[in-house]
Amino acid sequence: MAEILTKSRARNIFYGGSIFFVVIFVGMTVHSHRYVVNQSTAGMELSEEVVLGKHVWERHSCINCHSLHGEGAYFAPELGNVMTRWDVMESPEDAYEVLDGWMKSQPTGIEGRRQMPFFELTEEETRGLAEFLRWADQTDTQGWPPNDAG
Repeated sequence: MAEILTKSRARNIFYGGSIFFVVIFVGMTVHSHRYVVNQSTAGMELSEEVVLGKHVWERHSCINCHSLHGEGAYFAPELGNVMTRWDVMESPEDAYEVLDGWMKSQPTGIEGRRQMPFFELTEEETRGLAEFLRWADQTDTQGWPPNDAG
């Protein structure tokens, strides 16, 4: 014979279930907090140059054409790992020189080809952008995007 669910039993099930799930939620929150605090994804310090580069990135809306770690547009190449692909991760000076040369060569003038606009950046802004891209390249993205040039 089926038992009838009384008001007191229903109330006890509600309160017991609520307490159970609150304890689970608090436990998961504590676990997540410990994980986030102990697991930094930054590979290098957030310097003033990196911050300047981020401002240059935002001011010129680079994300409207480029993606950074998969976020943004896909009109132009992914830049989350561009410094690794260009093999200039170790030297801020090399990173600046390669980026400066690339940006000064744009647009190429080839008709019908996707082209990057020419931005009149100061040397300081270009150095900042190079440092921002080096910083982004050293962020732990768990292997994404792949670092092959193809």
